[in-house]
Amino acid sequence: MKNNDLKYDYIIAGSGCAGLSLLYRLLIDPVLQAKKILVIDRVQKNENDRTWCFWEERKGLFESVVMHEWKSLIFKNEDFTRQFDLEKYRYKMIQGKDFYQFVLSYAAGFDNVIFKNENIKGITSDALEATVETEENIYQSEYLFNSTSLFNPKITEENSLLQHFTGWVIKTKEDTFDSKVGTLMDFTLDQKHGATFMYVLPTSSTEALVEYTLFSKSVLPKEEYQAALTHYIKNDLQISDYEITHTEFGIIPMSLAKFERNSDVFNRIINIGTAGGYTKASSGYTFQFVQKNTAKIIENLLQQKNPNPEKSFDDKRYEWYDRTLLEVILSGKMEGKDIFSLMFSKRSPEDILKFLGNESTIWDDLKIVTALPIGPFMISGLKQL
Repeated sequence: MKNNDLKYDYIIAGSGCAGLSLLYRLLIDPVLQAKKILVIDRVQKNENDRTWCFWEERKGLFESVVMHEWKSLIFKNEDFTRQFDLEKYRYKMIQGKDFYQFVLSYAAGFDNVIFKNENIKGITSDALEATVETEENIYQSEYLFNSTSLFNPKITEENSLLQHFTGWVIKTKEDTFDSKVGTLMDFTLDQKHGATFMYVLPTSSTEALVEYTLFSKSVLPKEEYQAALTHYIKNDLQISDYEITHTEFGIIPMSLAKFERNSDVFNRIINIGTAGGYTKASSGYTFQFVQKNTAKIIENLLQQKNPNPEKSFDDKRYEWYDRTLLEVILSGKMEGKDIFSLMFSKRSPEDILKFLGNESTIWDDLKIVTALPIGPFMISGLKQL
């Protein structure tokens, strides 16, 4: 006999961006908020372990925890510097600790939401339910939303790049930054490891996130990130007196390997976040794609459909673009720096952001594609069909 105390309507495996975004959307919906929900993660989310940056046109669901936003951005390489004002979009930053605290505080008001800090050993399903086994218990639910790496495909140097980065939040004693202008990509760095650039995102006149980011097949020794940041702050930003108030390190897969949206024939296990392929393969951006996916899951649940969103023509189109661009870089046909430099030198930054955000029309896509050399992209594109 099954223990009803271990049975739920929905289980969310993993309480990162995707898991908590879905939880919050469930709890703000008047129909779904009474569902019995279990959230399992091996650790409590109470640290400032990451920063999400993204762009959107209007105020979003998590607008109240947006730490800062920029209307003006800079793209830079050794040949040109382009500063552009955004018309429709705003580039936004959310800190992990603020996001976690916001969702967890809201969820604390619901007795039907249970949190367990347990290590997941396995997830299975049958025609009636999904089952998750931890080291302590076995839980069942109608649907299980998975953002763990349990079902991730194999990542190799042949099929993937890693976007890896170290960021420092630095604070100066004197006014140093223009908090209205962020540097989206500064490619005036040594490219020996692959596409390598700096973000500089000021949140006040005395504070900024400076992040050293690379697209390459392997991570670097810790000292190399530190040396690159130290050199850039001193020589490029010309700052000598500063305090490091926060550090973060991250690795995001940029892969031709297929991250499946579900992991079972019964459609009881729905992969979300990076596990479901919602990290954009060509750029590493995740936050907004998670929001679109979790919104669609809620829509399907309300329509009493399987919550797993089917891939649309547009989904397949953007996936093909991503895989093509990634294959161009992986195969060495073009460098990442050259691809982004061509786009930002020839096309409207707003159109580029629309394209990278999967919000473009086919006509918009043609404008971006025609800024790039046809040969390498045609060869790589045909390989991805």
